[in-house]
Amino acid sequence: MLDLKIDNARLYPMLGSAQPSEARSLGIRGGRVVAVGTDEPARQSVDAGNRVLLPGFIDCHTHALHAGDRMEEHLRKLAGASYAEIARAGGGIVSTVRAVRAATNATLVNESLPRIAALAAEGVTTVEIKSGYGLDLATELRMLEAIAELSSRVPQRIVPTFLGAHAVPPGTAREEYLRQVIDEMLPEVARRGLAQCVDIFVETIAFTLDDAQRVFERARELKLAVRVHAEQLSLTGAAALAASFNALSCDHLEHLDANGAEAMARAGTVAVILPAAYYFLRETHKPPIPLLRDQGVAMAVASDLNPGTSPVASLLTALHMAVTLFGLTPEEALLGVTYNAARAIGRDDLGALAPGRYADFTLWDIRDPAFLAYQLGGLRPAATYIEGKQV
Repeated sequence: MLDLKIDNARLYPMLGSAQPSEARSLGIRGGRVVAVGTDEPARQSVDAGNRVLLPGFIDCHTHALHAGDRMEEHLRKLAGASYAEIARAGGGIVSTVRAVRAATNATLVNESLPRIAALAAEGVTTVEIKSGYGLDLATELRMLEAIAELSSRVPQRIVPTFLGAHAVPPGTAREEYLRQVIDEMLPEVARRGLAQCVDIFVETIAFTLDDAQRVFERARELKLAVRVHAEQLSLTGAAALAASFNALSCDHLEHLDANGAEAMARAGTVAVILPAAYYFLRETHKPPIPLLRDQGVAMAVASDLNPGTSPVASLLTALHMAVTLFGLTPEEALLGVTYNAARAIGRDDLGALAPGRYADFTLWDIRDPAFLAYQLGGLRPAATYIEGKQV
C-alpha cells in the first residue's frame, strides 16, 4: 500500500524533459516516488484538482548564510563604481567576512532563516549554501556548522558547499592563504563531513588557474566533488580546467569560450546560470547560451543569493530573468531549477518525479508551467511536499 497518492494532476516529471506525462497520478512510499501513474491503494489520497504538479525547485547556488548587508556598496555601484573597484578598496566579499566573523552562530542562523523562508514560499525544497565568508579555519568551520544548524531548523533540504577559496583575507598573502585552504581547511572539512563539495572563485580579484588546480587536486585526494565560479568577469580558462576534474558545475560563465564549453560538454559538467547577479551588477556581457545549447551542455538556473552581488531571495525571479535576459526557453529554465539543478549539486535522487527519487513536489494553480517564466512576482504554489509530507 502507498503512503500517499496524488490523483487528478497535470504531471510534469522533468526527468530530462519538460514535457508533461500522460499519467495523472503519483504514488509515494517511504518519502520517495514509487510510481508515476498508479491504481495502487494508499493510506492517504489527495485530489490535485487538475493542478500542475512539478518537482520541488532546487536553488543550486547560494550564499544564503551570512550576517549584515552591503547596501552602501550598492549605492556606490549606482554611482558608477565597479564590483572589482569596490573589492580592491576593501569592500565586497571581505566586508561580509568582517560581519560574519563578528556574528555568533545563532545570529548567522536567525538572519538567514527569512531568506530560506522566502525561497520556500516559491516552492524551493532544496537549497545549496556555500561557506566562504569566514576565510580562516575556525570561521569557515563555524559557517558550515551554522549551515547544519540552519538545516535542522527548516523543512527544506540544505546542501552545504565549502568555499574557503572565495577571496584572499586582508593581511594574508594569497599563497599563504591557499596553503591554509589546502593543508588545513579541506582535510578538516572532509574529516568532519561538513560538506561533500568544494568550490573556488577563479578571477583576477580572487584566485588563479594554478590555485584552482591545486585545490581540485587536493579535493580529489579527499574524495570531495568540485565546482567553480568561472568566467564571470573575464575569461580565465577555469571552466575547461574544472571540467578536466569532472566538476559537477561551472557557475556564472558570462565570458565562457568555445574551448570551455566543449570541455564541459565532454565531462557532463552543468552550466549554472546566475542572471540575478548579472542584473544586479548591471553587466552587459551575457553568458553564451547558444554556444552552451549547441554543445549540449546542461544548464541550471540559480539565485546566487548573497549580500553583495545578488541580494535576490527569489528563484522564480532568476528563472524569469534567465528567459527574458539570457534567452533560455521556459522549458530550459524549468529544467534548470529541477533536473539540471539536481545534477549541479550531485544529487540524482532529487529534481525529477521518477521511481526512487525523493517525493519533493509542488502543486500550482497555473494553466501551464511556462507561466512561471511569464509572470514576475506574486506566484506561489498551492501546496509544497518534501519527502511526501506537506510543509
